[in-house]
Amino acid sequence: MNEIIEKEEISSKIYEIRGVQVMLDSDLALLYQVDTKRINEAVKRNIEKFPNRFSWNLSRDEEKDLWSQNATANLSSKSRALHRVFTEPGIAMLATILKSKVAIAVSINIMDTFVAMRKYISNGLYENNNILINHENRLLRLEETFDTLHEKSKKNTIFFEGQIYDAYS
Repeated sequence: MNEIIEKEEISSKIYEIRGVQVMLDSDLALLYQVDTKRINEAVKRNIEKFPNRFSWNLSRDEEKDLWSQNATANLSSKSRALHRVFTEPGIAMLATILKSKVAIAVSINIMDTFVAMRKYISNGLYENNNILINHENRLLRLEETFDTLHEKSKKNTIFFEGQIYDAYS
């Protein structure tokens, strides 16, 4: 049960920024039970392991957007430095430079959470795709039925081209 609570806690700390799922340095610090400053120092010492697709600093506008969209985001308004975010590969790389038992256990839970979220999203897309296919098939059948009825109605008319309808008949 404790593992489920931890994964739920982790999933609530995953945000989408620049179209990518990321976690904030301050949230990772809480999970790893270290200061945010220590995480950023470790990254600076090993900057070659963190290309921009693994980790980057947020802009002020991105921080404001994140704060306005997610009031629970762990963004300190007192901080002068821009927050750093980590993608899934960035978190895996961070785990290689943070060498504590807590860091290892938390990193495993974070990776499991990212995998579970991907499965959930892909299953939802699969189900939605099947629903759309079923609707499309239904529409095609309705169109065929309409076309058939339209053709039959053309053959069974009481009027011939050029005739005038007599109301008394």
